[in-house]
Amino acid sequence: MTNDAMKIPQATAKRLPLYYRFLLNLHSSGKQRVSSAELSEAVKVDSATIRRDFSYFGALGKKGYGYNVNYLLTFFRKTLDQDELTKVALIGVGNLGTALMNYNFSKNNNTRIEIAFDVDSGKVGSKIGDVPIYHMDDLDRIVVEEGVQVAILTVPAVVAQPITDRLVQANIKGILNFTPARLNVPSSIRIHHIDLAVELQSLIYFLKHYPTDTETTESIE
Repeated sequence: MTNDAMKIPQATAKRLPLYYRFLLNLHSSGKQRVSSAELSEAVKVDSATIRRDFSYFGALGKKGYGYNVNYLLTFFRKTLDQDELTKVALIGVGNLGTALMNYNFSKNNNTRIEIAFDVDSGKVGSKIGDVPIYHMDDLDRIVVEEGVQVAILTVPAVVAQPITDRLVQANIKGILNFTPARLNVPSSIRIHHIDLAVELQSLIYFLKHYPTDTETTESIE
């Protein structure tokens, strides 16, 4: 993101890729203009929040006219660095890791798993899709050589911290952590935790205690 975009609230920043995905769909369908109400219905975020999110970036639309789809798409592509490929390393080619590699962020042309690592000699040297799998012994060297700055952790929790320490030494800047471990890293490293068990428990709790609450949260996809 640009320096200005980095100053916006984190909740707004997390919604930007959601807006961008919907705008891509609109553009593909040939639609030229969209209102905040239409955006709200599509992404399940109230229109007042959308207008507030957009206001952080200046005048992106006109009252009574709505938003120009092509302009918004160009703006958010630049804001989200969509023109620059972000290489991702996946650590741990188990069931979840394999699923992520098969998916490989097909809806996000600028984000791609380029390399993967595992300790299983039966997997090392093979490919899933066109992603090569290397041995964990080569992690530090290959991550540096490939210039990878983002890693996904899908390993057992007990080894998550030692692997993270190695990633930090290899100059990784961001980690998407699918393990239940809470990782210790320098303040310069950004970590997003996705604990599926916690999210499921939270969902069940809200179903039981807030059965009439229709609020929708954003997908982790």
